[in-house]
Amino acid sequence: MPAGGFAVSAPTGTEFEAKITPIVIISCIMAATGGLMFGYDVGVSGGVTSMNDFLRKFFPKVYRRKNETGLDSNYCKYDNQGLQLFTSSLYLAGLTATFFASYTTRRLGRRLTMLIAGFFFIGGVIFNGAAQDLGMLIVGRILLGCGVGFANQAVPLFLSEIAPTRIRGGLNILFQLNITIGILFANLINYGTSKIHTWGWRLSLALAGIPAFLLTIGALFVVDTPNSLIERGRLEQGRAVLCRIRGTNNVDAEFEEIVQASNAARQVKHPFRNLLKRRNRPQLVIAIVLQIFQQFTGINAIMFYSPVLFNTLGFKNDASLYSAVITGAVNVVSTLVSIYSVDRVGRRALLLEAGVQMFFSQVVISVVLGFKVKDHSEGLAKGWAVLVVLMVCIFVSAFAWSWGPLGWLIPSETFPLETRSAGQSVTVCTNLLFTFVIAQAFLSMLCHMKYGIFAFFSGWVVIMSIFVLFFLPETKNVPIEEMTERVWKQHWFWKRFVEDAELEKLEGAVNNGKAKEVESA
Repeated sequence: MPAGGFAVSAPTGTEFEAKITPIVIISCIMAATGGLMFGYDVGVSGGVTSMNDFLRKFFPKVYRRKNETGLDSNYCKYDNQGLQLFTSSLYLAGLTATFFASYTTRRLGRRLTMLIAGFFFIGGVIFNGAAQDLGMLIVGRILLGCGVGFANQAVPLFLSEIAPTRIRGGLNILFQLNITIGILFANLINYGTSKIHTWGWRLSLALAGIPAFLLTIGALFVVDTPNSLIERGRLEQGRAVLCRIRGTNNVDAEFEEIVQASNAARQVKHPFRNLLKRRNRPQLVIAIVLQIFQQFTGINAIMFYSPVLFNTLGFKNDASLYSAVITGAVNVVSTLVSIYSVDRVGRRALLLEAGVQMFFSQVVISVVLGFKVKDHSEGLAKGWAVLVVLMVCIFVSAFAWSWGPLGWLIPSETFPLETRSAGQSVTVCTNLLFTFVIAQAFLSMLCHMKYGIFAFFSGWVVIMSIFVLFFLPETKNVPIEEMTERVWKQHWFWKRFVEDAELEKLEGAVNNGKAKEVESA
């Protein structure tokens, strides 16, 4: 094996030789800017919705409720369906776009799908930055949502397929790292633009054009994945790209494995229907459940609305945005921890440790708010406020090295090639559906459940940790086209689905053979 490379053992004893080449690193960084755009959109909406100039122009009722004392409970200042629709419309549009993105990812490739996402992002930025009324704002958010749908479909698949197996987890998490960087940048920009009266919010929304431009330019220059090229019948080009990204001409074993997977994929005319077959049940259930659980950790409730949330607890505008910057920075640093550890300690260990940490922090927050924040009180005293911010940081750090990146990584690396685009589509669709539900409902839930909302999410953390303990297999260091043999067939619960499906397939083949014998006789 050449210096600077490594080998991955396959079950047959062959080795997939692979160096960590510059083209892989550069391509992954460029592709992961889709996460930067997604993160910026998540972070910017919560910041601008806490700015008085923005509220006065688009949501005057919320502005009056926020600034006139004694009108409403502290927990209900921002309870407004229109305000929630501004945030959540992006995710509803993304959900719809995912179905189209599944087709383009399979037929046109991962790279062109990312390019389409870039164009949608640029269109959304133009509408939002120039918005004169709520209608233009919502149209802009819908276009951004379409970009999110296409980017979230293509980028995780691109990263999983182009990365060498040993560092697949770390490179895939670049997507999540860029989401956290995008959130942090949005919080920092919101902190600065909040001091620019009358048009500061426009600057916050318009600066989303920077990551949108980076994604579009990146999609023009990156190579498509060998898996995608071979799946579309471009074998020689796929082999050439595989040699380039692995830094060696010794790619026969890996090339043959991708070709075999591609041949199987080409026989599947209806990937969504195939996805529902018994042999694909483990991957499908895991993908859907992970997305639901990811949202019910409560993370997006905190990241969307962290400035609003801190404002609700009695922080002034600057203090609330500053606190959001702190949590955004914690998010970025903790995601770096995940990049370092995911291919060393494994997926399950990170998820289980984080479950304990998230449960503890949310219970503490719920207790503090229950005793210290009343409906019409002035908010938290300084010491208690610091404790809440600390607990939010502990919660965010746990999520950032577990459910945040792994919720995307695990589904993207477990589906076989014939259902990979359809499986990723279901993954993204489920994620965006429940992101929409949380975004649309959180401020109303905060108004009605008050501090109990954190107890609600902590209960879900217990449920998801139990699921991980018993039903989630470890996928660390397993080649992406060998998941069935080395993961699902070895798991105490899921193996029955794969084995039963293979038995049914064998019986069908035998019956077909007998039928042909009878006909020939």
